[in-house]
Amino acid sequence: MSNEPDLTREEIIKLIAVANNQLVLSGLNLNSVDLSDLNLRGADLRDTNLTNADLTKADLTNANLTDANLTDANLTDANLSGANLSGANLTNAKLSGAKLSGANLTNAKLSGAKLSGAKLREANIREANLTGVDLSILYLTRSDIIKLIAVATKPLDLTGENLTGVDLSYLNLTGANLTNANLTGANLRGADLTDASLGGANLSGANLEGAIR
Repeated sequence: MSNEPDLTREEIIKLIAVANNQLVLSGLNLNSVDLSDLNLRGADLRDTNLTNADLTKADLTNANLTDANLTDANLTDANLSGANLSGANLTNAKLSGAKLSGANLTNAKLSGAKLSGAKLREANIREANLTGVDLSILYLTRSDIIKLIAVATKPLDLTGENLTGVDLSYLNLTGANLTNANLTGANLRGADLTDASLGGANLSGANLEGAIR
């Protein structure tokens, strides 16, 4: 069975030119296709095979990638703000520097994904598979951490995370690994730090009033 892609980069560029931001590529095989730097805003990519595809710096704002296969895809510096990635397979995908603000990652598979510098502000990661994901490289906000706590099956590993000034008040951080984390000026008021690892953490100016240790 041939694994040749259904469309080439050149053919997709021609479709974009006439699609008026309503590009439909759902269900197609775009395995290993170069889609870097393309305007795919609002594109319908449901169930699309994007395995090994190059989506570097692609604009996927509000794109529908429900159940898409993005295994080993390169999404470095891609804009996925508001994109629907529910059920998508992002195993081993490269998402370094990607913008995922407001993206829906419900039930997405992120096992082994590279997320260095990815922006997850207000992203929905409920029930996402984060096996093997290094959380220490993300720019996490209070809302991100609350979501991670909600879906975690084991204590959070926030080793080396930069949490400068983050509001962690009254959160359940039982057993969390905060080794070498930068908690300068962080608000840990009333947080549950029972069995948390804080070796090497920078707590300069942090508010620990009422924290449970």
